[in-house]
Amino acid sequence: MIVGIVGVPPWDVMKSYIEKGTEIIDLDEPHDNIPVRDIYLPNAYCSILKRVVSNIFSLREQGRLDCVLATVGKCKCDGMRNISSWLKRTTDIEIIEFENSNMNGHGYPISTSGLPLVKKMELITDSVFSPLPENINIEYEPPVCGFWGVPPFDFKILDLFPDRTHIYGWARCMENKTPADIELECSIDPDVPTLFFTQSFCQKSSFAFNLARQHGGLYVEVDKKLSHSTKAKIEAFLEFNVYRRREKT
Repeated sequence: MIVGIVGVPPWDVMKSYIEKGTEIIDLDEPHDNIPVRDIYLPNAYCSILKRVVSNIFSLREQGRLDCVLATVGKCKCDGMRNISSWLKRTTDIEIIEFENSNMNGHGYPISTSGLPLVKKMELITDSVFSPLPENINIEYEPPVCGFWGVPPFDFKILDLFPDRTHIYGWARCMENKTPADIELECSIDPDVPTLFFTQSFCQKSSFAFNLARQHGGLYVEVDKKLSHSTKAKIEAFLEFNVYRRREKT
């Protein structure tokens, strides 16, 4: 059996499938030889959810998807709830909906480690249904800057950040296995220069925009790939708020 997941389904549900030997596919993530087809949703829509839907149809056509476990409550977003309803009404794809309201945190040592930011995000997304690899150093390191938000469509943006960049926002909630924990999602270290990131057309942009204003951070909205202008904006923010601060201390 092959099961696709969207968001962070409850761990007890995930565990029951894993113990049966089920192959789990993360539909939020890119997959080799499966390009994103922008034919199922409007242009002005979250690129992550476009990828989810494209992956569902592509894997289904390949005979590599039996059902989808979709989180659709405040643990994911209204966009996925609407997509799930559409798929259930108009296709024969089996969609099993969940609302993951777990508030018993498992901790988030990956988010606060000294690993490169892209490695942290890869480990967090993998941790939804896989144990942490052995021999990975996730000891706490004090932050030099922060990245608030969801896992981006294009992980190349994460290469811009130095080691010891702490992860905040929904990505940290993913690691903690509490994707509906709004308090944790909106909590940051106020003295740490932080980038507040969202995908274009994501409703979490309301959080990101106002948290950036409140804490003097940088708000960035990206649709799929990182543009040259947005890259320059991030590099300038890091230069003035991280690298030059290091030189003064």
